[in-house]
Amino acid sequence: MDEAGDIDGIDAMPDPAAVAADEAMVRRGFWRKLRANAARLPFADDLLAAYYCAFDPATPFRVRGALLGALAYFVMPLDMVPDFVAGLGYTDDAAVLLGTLNLLSTHIRARHRKAARRTLAALAK
Repeated sequence: MDEAGDIDGIDAMPDPAAVAADEAMVRRGFWRKLRANAARLPFADDLLAAYYCAFDPATPFRVRGALLGALAYFVMPLDMVPDFVAGLGYTDDAAVLLGTLNLLSTHIRARHRKAARRTLAALAK
């Protein structure tokens, strides 16, 4: 914890309204976008582990807020680099997600990774 009360590089208490908005966006669009793109996403396992961690009741609210923000960025129809741009479309999504996971890696548990692997295997069928 630093002098400002930040833990793991994020505010100790994110804005509950922003977290709720991000959660709603993720719930609306995550699975549709993942199913459509899972085979093309080299970071799909991290994406799913973040999803399972964000919706795990044991995950602290501040971690949940950061993960939902990164997942909402993935779901957003418009972002810095449009997803349809060949070769570059998901680089910004990966950077946001992997940067967030780098800060919060201690909160991603084996059960989240296991659930991610099971889901990817089911999507591949």
